[in-house]
Amino acid sequence: MRILALLIIATTLITCSTKPELKTGVWRGVVEMQDLQLPFGLEVYKNDSVYTAAVINAGEKILLDDVSVIGDSVKIVMHIFDSQLKAKIEDDKLVGSFIKNYDSTETLPFAATFGDTYRFVKTEATVSFDFSGKYALQFKSPTETYPSVGIFKQTGNTVEGTFLTPTGDYRYLQGNVVGNELMLSTFDGNHSFVFKAKVEGDSLKGNFYSGNNSLESFKGVRDENAEMPNAESLTYLKEGYKTLDFSFPDQSGNKISLSDERFKNKVVILQIFGTWCPNCMDETKFLSPWYDANKDRGVEILGLAYERKPDFDYASKRVSIMKEKLHVNYDFVIAGVNDKVKAAETLPALNHVISFPTTIFIGKDGNVKHIHTGFSGPGTGIYYDQFKDRFNQIINKLLNEDLALNKK
Repeated sequence: MRILALLIIATTLITCSTKPELKTGVWRGVVEMQDLQLPFGLEVYKNDSVYTAAVINAGEKILLDDVSVIGDSVKIVMHIFDSQLKAKIEDDKLVGSFIKNYDSTETLPFAATFGDTYRFVKTEATVSFDFSGKYALQFKSPTETYPSVGIFKQTGNTVEGTFLTPTGDYRYLQGNVVGNELMLSTFDGNHSFVFKAKVEGDSLKGNFYSGNNSLESFKGVRDENAEMPNAESLTYLKEGYKTLDFSFPDQSGNKISLSDERFKNKVVILQIFGTWCPNCMDETKFLSPWYDANKDRGVEILGLAYERKPDFDYASKRVSIMKEKLHVNYDFVIAGVNDKVKAAETLPALNHVISFPTTIFIGKDGNVKHIHTGFSGPGTGIYYDQFKDRFNQIINKLLNEDLALNKK
């Protein structure tokens, strides 16, 4: 009896000490926000004993390479962002929270179910409207109204697309249609967005839910000729200014300005940026390989980082993490905090700063030549291709114009 009792105790101890395994494969993640569910795809991988994961929205996978399993819990650091998913592992379920480390008011309930791949609805739903096409829309928040172009592609009751706005697109949206209701979501590791809309007569009307408390309405009509305002007309130099005069510390604390020797007789791209900003992440993914391929042509890029906290060490650390994960070889300075009004105060020659990112093109003479507000990323399809073509057109023209001037 004593031996049997010891065996039972030993077996119990072994069972209790065995930590649950985080299953590899596809999970359906859900963030609870504003009495809604924000669904997204989550895929978990394991190589030997090392876990990684990816957030999945439509055609995008965002790699998450900092995943740790401790005891019965998992922590997933959300890419370059200062946020994380923390959850208890319960066999085929994860139960926990989505946490923004820089904002305690933005902690939201999170759960995931292993093996589920659907977005909003699990079964094939009855569809009474095809949302495919382009829409001219107006978004309205408590403080502003702004134009948007919605672009959607529907197959059966599944739909993908995005909304373009003057300050950037809402990236990869994925969802479902039930009857005449459109439901879309995206989760990038920092921003949590849900869009719901219905057809009413000739109009599309809906709401945009963001995070814990932000709510905007939108409405408009299908219009295949819908266009956004010219992104090069929204931000400009005030009268009497030709260039930008600033002195910001780099990540080592050394002051950097456009009058430095490294920028002389070069075309310079200034990137108004924040590591918290998904559109900035998209632009950086374009600029980083572009810079590596073109820096020997006499071009420099300088990122102006506006971060979540007015703390130099915090901001510098966030930039370092971003540079490492996105393989960025151009430099950044710490310019301020992510407040548009305060950002504009650091660059008084500009009429305003309305978007992160904003891209400023400076000629070899040191003068501002073009300013592009916002960014249409890869989730916008043809609009992203148009941006890349225009970007290279501007750079080539500036290099050729300045070379011609120097030969005179």
